[in-house]
Amino acid sequence: MLPWVQTQRSGAPIVSAARLPAPGSTTPQPDGSGGLLRPKAHWMPAQWSELPGWSDDRVSEWWPALWKSCVKPAAGWATVCADVKKLGANWGQEVDDGFVRQWVQSQLKPWRVTTLDGANTGLMTGYFEPLLEGRRQPDARFQYPLHRAPQDLGQRKPYFSRNELETSPDGKAAVAGRELVYLADPLDVLLIQVQGSGRIRLQDELDARGQPRVVRLAFAGHNDQPYQSVARWLVDQGAFTLEQASWPAIRNWATLNPARVPEMMRANPRVVFFKEEPLADPEAGPLGAQGVPLTPGRSVAVDRDSIPLGTPVWLDSTQPQAWAPLPPPAQPLQRLVMAQDTGGAILGAVRADFFWGWGDEALAQAGRTKQQLALWVLWPRGGNP
Repeated sequence: MLPWVQTQRSGAPIVSAARLPAPGSTTPQPDGSGGLLRPKAHWMPAQWSELPGWSDDRVSEWWPALWKSCVKPAAGWATVCADVKKLGANWGQEVDDGFVRQWVQSQLKPWRVTTLDGANTGLMTGYFEPLLEGRRQPDARFQYPLHRAPQDLGQRKPYFSRNELETSPDGKAAVAGRELVYLADPLDVLLIQVQGSGRIRLQDELDARGQPRVVRLAFAGHNDQPYQSVARWLVDQGAFTLEQASWPAIRNWATLNPARVPEMMRANPRVVFFKEEPLADPEAGPLGAQGVPLTPGRSVAVDRDSIPLGTPVWLDSTQPQAWAPLPPPAQPLQRLVMAQDTGGAILGAVRADFFWGWGDEALAQAGRTKQQLALWVLWPRGGNP
């Protein structure tokens, strides 16, 4: 998720709290009226004809993401995932979309996701995996570190804020010697901390081909401080309007106001810490909260109190587009994805963060994604408790 202003939906329950499943429970529970309940969502039975664009999606491209989720099947998915594993990771490429769609309809059943008070629309944002230049050792250009988690992280809550980690003796001592890499731009530090993972092209460490070695930095915890949007801070400062908030707008402001960049950074007290992981497969995404690699364009982050991880989700939204006073008509974004990740700001029933991939194009798409959303989940037939 990019550092724009985030919103979320919430509503008062229309059922007794005693009938709600416990927070974090995996399996939807009957609501007594034909629907199913999650702690934050109401699922209502639906027909395939109700899914906008269902017959047009390239569902064969979704199959590998399903196969990855079935490596670690969620509760209620053992039978379906056994069939998926038998067919294999490449089955979707070996048959046409119609064949995959027929399989989905024979195995799964659609449910419309609403809030507990019945609202059926929400918000889709986007996120990606940054690809940044870095060094193991600092120099005149690469001066901004990313850190491993401090040894005493978790022993005090909240932990040192960003300002305290950078300026106070105790804060600086907590991260001294725990530098993983150094970046050339403090905004790159902010970007990878907001995204939670990233790829670093090391300028002082070469691979077997003599090229800069690329490593992945994965999320390893944060300082338990509240997340504050720097875009919201800049809007409050009068830098631009809420509608104009974007990553290019933030970078442009920083270029024009270099002396105020530390002030902007410290407006967000949350700091994320990282661990290094080998990048064995450059085509594989980072691990999501389900513990499987994310697939660009086919993985989303959700609120797990609305949708269990490992669940197929049908999205009905629109393609992102750059802000303009008179934007062109929006094009539909309607496709089958997998709920494979979560996020600190991904809260509520009808809420998704769309994983665009990595690199500059993914950054541009993620930065423009703030669309209205409707959701359907697909659950195994006969698997209702």
